[in-house]
Formats: sequence, structure tokens, C-alpha cells
Amino acid sequence: MKQLLEKLSNAYGVSGYEDEVRDIMVKQLGKYCEVEVDKFGNVIGKKGSGNPKIMLAAHMDEVGFLVKHIDENGFIRFIKMGGLEDQILPGLSVKILSEKRQLPAVIGYKPPHLMKEEESKKKVKYEDLFIDTGLDKEETQKIVQVGDPISFDSKFADLDKATFMGKAFDNRIGCVVLVEVMKRLTGFKGTVYAVATTQEELGLKGARTAAFKLDPDYALALDTTIAGGTPDINKTETTIELGKGPCITVVESSGRGMIPSPKIKKQLIKCAKEADIPYQLDAWKEGMTDAAVIYMTREGISSGGICVAARYIHSPYSIANLKDMENSVKLTLEFLKRINELS
Repeated sequence: MKQLLEKLSNAYGVSGYEDEVRDIMVKQLGKYCEVEVDKFGNVIGKKGSGNPKIMLAAHMDEVGFLVKHIDENGFIRFIKMGGLEDQILPGLSVKILSEKRQLPAVIGYKPPHLMKEEESKKKVKYEDLFIDTGLDKEETQKIVQVGDPISFDSKFADLDKATFMGKAFDNRIGCVVLVEVMKRLTGFKGTVYAVATTQEELGLKGARTAAFKLDPDYALALDTTIAGGTPDINKTETTIELGKGPCITVVESSGRGMIPSPKIKKQLIKCAKEADIPYQLDAWKEGMTDAAVIYMTREGISSGGICVAARYIHSPYSIANLKDMENSVKLTLEFLKRINELS
């Protein structure tokens, strides 16, 4: 699983521009099930036939940027694609993904040596930042055009045997779990749809169209969630930590997102306990998964969520644990094995 995560993490897939990641998911899911790419760009794997039908959704896009303007000196102004905190952006290495080639660049900012006192106290706003390719306007415009996606230029790295860091763990981790579930799934009496969704970070868009198309009986979002256990996060903010098992969603975004089906939530907890799988219960103050739109599709779809804890999501690097991924796979498979207990 770690090898696939490294490949997916190092791939680029800003929301709406997931082509590189999509190609990997088509190839990987295609080893274990029938695969199609729908009109919206979702990758849909199918295993089995008949009822019940369950949709497993893992979004394949990542937060990033888009070229907005190239000024008279070749510096690039940009817009954000997804939820990003402006304070982390100055000085970061990025990759402009133009049609001609991938162009490395840096998010520029005024050095502290030249800042006036009031400037140094001012909160950073991304509108005041720019991207520096090191090229002049003429050379930049030969390669870059308005609308080109821009991604963090970060590379996967091991921290120890079970812990690693990399880009876009939200939600390439879920994509790996999705593939591994389909790889191990056997003897399911019904239909399992493994959906790698597009444009989740911009409004859960791909999940909405895929759920309408598939009209499943049940759905699970396979995603990441925010890990605490760091000096700046206390237990009242989150009790979720790395290495303590998959997170069963209790509520998303204080109820504005998915409120899981009670029977699915109870069944996930029961499966974890009886299969001796460590788990955590996760109540989200903010944030949503694909399940937030899936469960409101058509007349409603009974839904739940299994998430892997990760530190520092929506940044150039996240940290996650392989054991949590493995146990998420086990919990998903245990849930599928006992799906008929829900009826």
C-alpha cells in the first residue's frame, strides 16, 4: 500500500485537473474490477452484481492554485483552489502544470529585512503574494497561460517503517484504501462500486453526480481526518491521533455535513469491536467528506464514513501511519462482509 501511496502522493491532481491521478486509479482498479470513467471524470470500479449496492467514495483531487494573471515582469498572480491557509504560503516550492511542461517556481514574498514594522505585523493575504518562475514575461508566457493549475512541489518520504510524509494525503490515502479493498474483496453477494471522485475540494461535485448515476443502497466515504496529538491542539479540539485506528464518523461540520445513518454507524462500531480492529469516533466541527452530498442524493442514501487520521492536511506535507490505513481496509471489508445485517 505504501508504494501506491507514494506514487499517488507524488502525482499532481489539483481539483478539476486530476488527469494524472485518474490514469493511475484506472490502472490500479482495473486490476481487480470492471472500470469506467464517467462524463464528470469520476473513476468507477465495479465488482459483483445485483443487490445490495454499496458505493465506496474516495476523492482523488487535491487543494492547489490556478494561474490568474501574468504581470509586466513575468510574475504570476494566482487564485486558491480549495481550502488553504494564507499564512503557510510564502516561500513554498510549487509546480506550474502547463500544457507544454511542468515549470518549477516559488511563491514569492517581501523579505523581512525590507519590511517596515507595520508590514511585519500584518497578516499574510494570498492576494498580496505572487509566483516567481525566475523567467521574464516573454519567457513565462511561452510556457504559462491563465488557467494553468499549480500544485505544491512536495515529495513522499519515509519517517520510519510505519510513518511517512507527503503531499495530498487528503485524499490519496483514501484512494489507496479504496484500491486495496477491491483487491481483497471476494464473495460479496451484491454490487460494490469503488468510486475515485473528482472536485471534492471545490464542493463535493464528483460524488454528487456519481451517486445520482449509481443510486446505491448504502455508501461509505473513505477519506482522511485531522489528527491531533500535537503541541498546538488540545483534547477539547480533537481526540483523534495517529496510530490509534480508523476513525468512524459521528458527524460532519457540526451537522452541516453528513449525519451518518445510525444503523451504519452502529454497524461499523460493532464490526470494529468484534473483529478486534482499533477505532476512534470522530465528531467534526468543520469539514465534510463526499458523504455529505451522497447521503442527500435522490430520496436519500444510508451513509457513513471511515477516515484515516493525518496531520497537517491541506498543506505541502502531511504525516500519516500505515497501520491506520491497514485497519481502515480491514474495517471496510468487515463491514462489507456483514452488509446483510443492515437489512
